[in-house]
Amino acid sequence: MNNIIAVILLSIGILFNLFGCIGLIRLPDVYNRLQSATKCVTLGTCSILLSLLFFFGFKEIGIKSILAIIMLFFAATVAAHALVRGAYIFGIKLGDRSVVDHYKNANEKNKEEEK
Repeated sequence: MNNIIAVILLSIGILFNLFGCIGLIRLPDVYNRLQSATKCVTLGTCSILLSLLFFFGFKEIGIKSILAIIMLFFAATVAAHALVRGAYIFGIKLGDRSVVDHYKNANEKNKEEEK
């Protein structure tokens, strides 16, 4: 039973990684690409690591996969936030089809409060 769950999780992980890579190619701007890469690839990689846990159990490799899931989850979200914020501060524009710029409104409020 554990082998079946491991194969299912591995397949889900590969699909999410594939969708994240397709998003990197198809999406219009750096902000959407980072969202695609972060969410899809993080979920895909965590699924692959979780499949290792089901396949090998709570041995050395299973425990390492749990630790890797935890570190990847937090590191990927913080890194994506830092990259998006840096890209915005550097002046990289949103895509033509983007509708709302919430970060611009937040920056304008902060500048008004500083005055």
